[in-house]
Amino acid sequence: MTATIRAADALAQRLYAAGCRVAFGMPGGEVLTIIDALESAGIQFVLAKHENAAAFMAEGAWHRTGTPGILVATVGPGALNGVNAVANAHQDRVPLIVIAGAVDADEAQSYTHQVLDQTAVFTPITKASFTFNAGAAHIIADKAVSIALEGRPGPVHIDLPIAVAVAQVPATAPFARAPAAPVIPAPNVLDQAADWLSAANRPVIIAGLDAVNEDAAAALTEMAERFAIPVVTTYKAKGLLPEDHALALGGAGLSPLADTHLLPLIKQADLIICAGYDPIEMRPGWQNIWDASQVNVIDITAVPNHHYMHQATLNIIGNTPATLNALNAAATPRSVWADGQIKQTKSALAAAFPNDDAWGPAAVVDVCREELPRDTLATVDSGAHRILLSQMWECYAPRGLMQSSALCTMGCAIPLAIGAHFIEPGRTVVSFCGDAGFLMVAGELTTAKELNLNTIFVVFVDASLALIELKQRQRQLTNSGVDFAQHDFAAMGKAFGGNGHTVHTRDELRVALKAAQKAQEFTVIAAVIEKGAYDGRI
Repeated sequence: MTATIRAADALAQRLYAAGCRVAFGMPGGEVLTIIDALESAGIQFVLAKHENAAAFMAEGAWHRTGTPGILVATVGPGALNGVNAVANAHQDRVPLIVIAGAVDADEAQSYTHQVLDQTAVFTPITKASFTFNAGAAHIIADKAVSIALEGRPGPVHIDLPIAVAVAQVPATAPFARAPAAPVIPAPNVLDQAADWLSAANRPVIIAGLDAVNEDAAAALTEMAERFAIPVVTTYKAKGLLPEDHALALGGAGLSPLADTHLLPLIKQADLIICAGYDPIEMRPGWQNIWDASQVNVIDITAVPNHHYMHQATLNIIGNTPATLNALNAAATPRSVWADGQIKQTKSALAAAFPNDDAWGPAAVVDVCREELPRDTLATVDSGAHRILLSQMWECYAPRGLMQSSALCTMGCAIPLAIGAHFIEPGRTVVSFCGDAGFLMVAGELTTAKELNLNTIFVVFVDASLALIELKQRQRQLTNSGVDFAQHDFAAMGKAFGGNGHTVHTRDELRVALKAAQKAQEFTVIAAVIEKGAYDGRI
């Protein structure tokens, strides 16, 4: 007799084989079987307080493991609570497996409570959407993992009906599909790119999220150093080249102030190498910043350019590190940027974002970077503080500053930090968010408490949606809907079982950070700053 298992077990075992060891979500009757299957397979289920936050925790875990994140949500309102974070995973290239409870197909013909077309909801914001069935359980499970990880990573949705989850299927899965092999350019294409690089006097590398997801840091560093090429990254790709490196020009795409120094350098370039550069992160000011008919542009990407944010002289659809390594070997270095423009630009950027304020958001970032270990993992929410942090918080390895960079949604920093810290509990993890973003997800502090994490949550407190308020003033509009009451965030930290500090000076912040690093529980540090503190700074 052929051995059988539940269909839910087939899915759970495939996820375990992919390296998954944790899932996040909220249970409902429709997902109890898959939760049991995940636990039985060796995948711990972590209870969050909201599905949206659970998905960001799953992303935080993925950043530290490289294996797909898992969100489990029950039928109807549970699944729809996660839509924001699933859309974020789609735009931010996160391989998230979204397992949603569903009523059985025959039941749905006459039962309407909480029933809606979940596939129609998730199809536009995922790479694929499946309704699980027993006959193809192993195949759907394998497809979900492969699609989520390959090419540009992204979310895959699986509706799991109640009866299907418990249906018996063969215990042995068919032979799993082999992962796609890394691809490098054809010889004639590689020769052309190498000729351009060998002849370039002012080459520039712009690196992005594909390079992060394809682990291109070593190849990128080797090319930059061998050819003395300055490297600009997108802000989610910070740390591909350590940002204290002489050739690192930091993360771009968020700050108009930074652009005033970076864009002129790029416009001087006679060769632009886009290394896994996905412009979905970038401000409108980065549209068509070069003319590919006037300057040689090599674009190395995981998928074809359908965005039209820029064009290239040579489009290479392939693996970023493999292509950089091949190009590095084929080209010959020469003296470049002879007039010292790289050093000048790096100095100008540092001067544009000074760290010597007596107090304010820049001082908060400066003190945190000084007091916390070099290998600290940081997360940041959307808002004015993120623009400043993306310039001032130095990253020395990829994924050192985790954020929502394409969808740019609020409420992500706290759960991202929890998910990452759950995977690496021995590491210092700090979350930066504005007071409005904190209020969106404050209940997840209880998750940090329940997981015994000593995460540090820094809150910029100015009782305002600072970035929106700034834009409102710039447009000379009446102040409306951007200000709110100032709350006691330190007290909230204590109320949820952690520690809390309110700080108004650099010295108070230093004391709070030293205490937080010794604490057994999480710590909320409320840094009170003046309204308008970001004016002229971002």
